Amino acid sequence: MILAPHCHLVNGDAILFIMDVNKISNKAISQLLLEVSAAYEAKGEDRFRISAYIKAADAVEHSAIDIKDLWEQGRLNDLPGVGTAISQHLDEYFKTGRVKHFIKVKKGLPPGMFEILKVPGIGPKSAFKIARKLNITSIKDLKTYCIKGKLALLEGFGEKSQNDILRGIAELEGRSDRILLPIAHETAQKIIAKLKDIEGVTRIDPLGSLRRMVPTIGDVDIAVATRNNPQNVIDVFVNIKEVERILAAGKAKASVLLKSGIQVDLRVQDPEGYGAQLQYFTGSKHHNIHLRKFAQEKGLSLSEYGIKDIKTGKIKKVRTEEKFYKILGLDLPPPELREDTGEIEAANIQKLPKLIISSDIKGDIHVHSDFKTSSPFDYNSDNLNDLLIKAKELNYEYLGFSDHSPRTSIRNVINIVSELKRRKRYIEEISYSHNPIRVLIGLEVDINADGSLCLPDEILKSLDYCIAAVHSAHKQPKNKMTERIINALKCPYVTVWGHPTGRLLGKRDAYDTDWEKIYKFCAEKEILIEINANPMRLDLPDMMVKAAKYFGVKFIIGTDSHSISSMGFMRYGISVARRGWLEKKDVANTLGYKEFIKAIEIRRRNV
Repeated sequence: MILAPHCHLVNGDAILFIMDVNKISNKAISQLLLEVSAAYEAKGEDRFRISAYIKAADAVEHSAIDIKDLWEQGRLNDLPGVGTAISQHLDEYFKTGRVKHFIKVKKGLPPGMFEILKVPGIGPKSAFKIARKLNITSIKDLKTYCIKGKLALLEGFGEKSQNDILRGIAELEGRSDRILLPIAHETAQKIIAKLKDIEGVTRIDPLGSLRRMVPTIGDVDIAVATRNNPQNVIDVFVNIKEVERILAAGKAKASVLLKSGIQVDLRVQDPEGYGAQLQYFTGSKHHNIHLRKFAQEKGLSLSEYGIKDIKTGKIKKVRTEEKFYKILGLDLPPPELREDTGEIEAANIQKLPKLIISSDIKGDIHVHSDFKTSSPFDYNSDNLNDLLIKAKELNYEYLGFSDHSPRTSIRNVINIVSELKRRKRYIEEISYSHNPIRVLIGLEVDINADGSLCLPDEILKSLDYCIAAVHSAHKQPKNKMTERIINALKCPYVTVWGHPTGRLLGKRDAYDTDWEKIYKFCAEKEILIEINANPMRLDLPDMMVKAAKYFGVKFIIGTDSHSISSMGFMRYGISVARRGWLEKKDVANTLGYKEFIKAIEIRRRNV
């Protein structure tokens, strides 16, 4: 069980303590750092300090390594965004259970504000005002005040704000406690690394939604094929140092709870029957139901133990998944497709797509540089030189820098132009020595609430490309949001529509819009739709990718990197593309540099 942080009052101030620092989770430490950032914001501190704590909280929450282990190894600085100051504070925290600086930062703030900050749509300043004026200490209290109409009477809020907060509470109550894909993936890889060298083990695979690369995962399931006594594998598994508690342990199955709070289930099988087990525990419920029905029509019955002839009752063990599906007369569907969305029908007539793979990717144009513009959003925590070195390691031909756009008005266009010229010189001077990587210079530009872009055409036309994206006013009505997006995408200098639904997994739902209308518009105007590979987004979602492909849309996969480590998120964007049935030809950044430049210049040539 994950121990949560608890607030206590000391001389009227909110202080956060942990009951047992030896069992603290990454999520709880992340929450602590977010509360410090919220305290800074409520007190009007500068945005860079606020941003530093938000970035550190994000890095901690999404680290696959337990934060306590990193501290014990003296490696807290390995996490991007966790600098010297925050490392020192966490060191004090793990040693004493409290941080004097954090206590000072929170001094004078009502404890209830940190609780109601969990509600989507409530920012630190609003939370401070609500908690202070209404003496609210819990989300339950807040909900009661909203239902009774009392929040609407608070100055600066009103009935609309009250209804928005009620919707946010409902959204929070409806969320499930699922794990982001990278955390589940890295957890499984750590377990696999500890089991693969056991004598007799021939193969290990993740199972279920993790093997299908679903964006969020429940429990982590792993299968092991071994020629020897499966008890050997079970014994090693339940004694891994990350294990907090053994939930069950039998001769061929075991289940444990890790210190991170993640449950891991293990299944051990003879290699001769491993293919059947792997198939049985990989497909979604609907895929397996459909497949069983398909098999029954052939007189066969399927299980984790093999394929049974219904007439004779004989069970045939199956060593590989390829053989399993071949016995049924089917091509092998890739794990990502096993959702019963047409893959069985396609496998039956040899029409499965040749899905995109990692080596197809030739570049990434959604990477933020470390040049500090006047944008209110974050820049890259790593230096430009190292980002280009990483691009070489990834065998990219090109790298595109799309920093968040500075906000402009008629009065400061000249200043913005000057700032962007300095940025261009900075990037070009450093990238000059990094042949053969070619560098593209773009921007990630805000789509304003009225559908205009936050920068004028005279600036946008000087860029190699432009990613247009919504970063505010996510709750507009469907028709207004549709009109807003299409108006922005009409700009001839927009190349990519970035993180299209605006969702943040577990934190913010997608906004509502007429997707079919926008898909058709993007296909007609040759605007690329991004698959944003950031694990918090994975946006456009897979089923929407498949729908957009139907309308002729072309895509681009971008990592939205704010650090070197996040450039590795490309694998997760590819998993979304594969789940959306995309092939190499559907994704623009599978093109080499020259072909890619031609592809993104099509709209500009028509201006």
